[in-house]
Amino acid sequence: MLGPVILAASRSDRMRRLISAAPVTKQVVDRFIPGETVGDIVPIVEDLTAKGLELTMDVVGEDITTPEQATAARDAYLQLIEQIKPLELGERVEMSVKLSMFGQALEGGHELALANVRPVVEAAAAIGTTVTLDAEDHTTLDSMFAIHEELRKDFPQTGCVIQAYLFRTEADARRLAANGSRVRIVKGAYKEPASVAYQDKHEIDKAYVRILKTLMDGEGYPMIGSHDPRLISIAQELARKAGRKLDEYEFQMLYGIRGEEHLRLAAEGHRMRVYTAYGTDWYGYFMRRLAEKPANLRFFLRSMITKG
Repeated sequence: MLGPVILAASRSDRMRRLISAAPVTKQVVDRFIPGETVGDIVPIVEDLTAKGLELTMDVVGEDITTPEQATAARDAYLQLIEQIKPLELGERVEMSVKLSMFGQALEGGHELALANVRPVVEAAAAIGTTVTLDAEDHTTLDSMFAIHEELRKDFPQTGCVIQAYLFRTEADARRLAANGSRVRIVKGAYKEPASVAYQDKHEIDKAYVRILKTLMDGEGYPMIGSHDPRLISIAQELARKAGRKLDEYEFQMLYGIRGEEHLRLAAEGHRMRVYTAYGTDWYGYFMRRLAEKPANLRFFLRSMITKG
């Protein structure tokens, strides 16, 4: 399986330098990351929302080693919110944040991440939208869920992400569904050991469906993060059986992947949100996109051969 190999490469400084220096890399990265600055990304926001799509915005960059970098990450999100405020799009454009960017892994990181993310959540609420806390590797999740619970005391619309491949997730889903949370379910994109996560794709898919049923039957708002046509069909059927209206759940897919499907779902009346990342520190995000799906890796390698 190439996925674990690619994920290992995502943590290699040598591979980072090699891939970043390849002439073709930027052309391929642009498929998944449409800009480096807020100025680049605002026209993308306007274009996608004009097509009936919604967005969740991610400022890429996770390799935070100082409190000053964590503060800069916070400020980057605040700048984004300030720039999209005049568009008056409300919840059609939300934010996705990785708490590692806000200093979670530093000394005193839990408190630091909470202190940094709270102003972002407050600013998002002020323009009528919200924030979703992305899931990272399993060692960070207790902290993430605790911060999520704390933020929901004042901002109950704050969302979080759960990963189907982790053994713990079915219990997490039951708790979150019972307390009415906004929850994005994804398969998972980190290299996790067999002691905490399913390794077989079929087992991950089965867990995804079990968890999704829990969310659909619960009191919260499910967000289906998947490009898999079969899982999308299953999600629609589970929503129907749970008596959910089209505005009581949503689909989420990555920018640059299955764009025609984004438009098809939106045209059918579904809420379809595009996960749109931007920024200069793209390497970790890009490598996880390659690891998630063989077609993404083939696309990259083919581009390296034909354009390199």
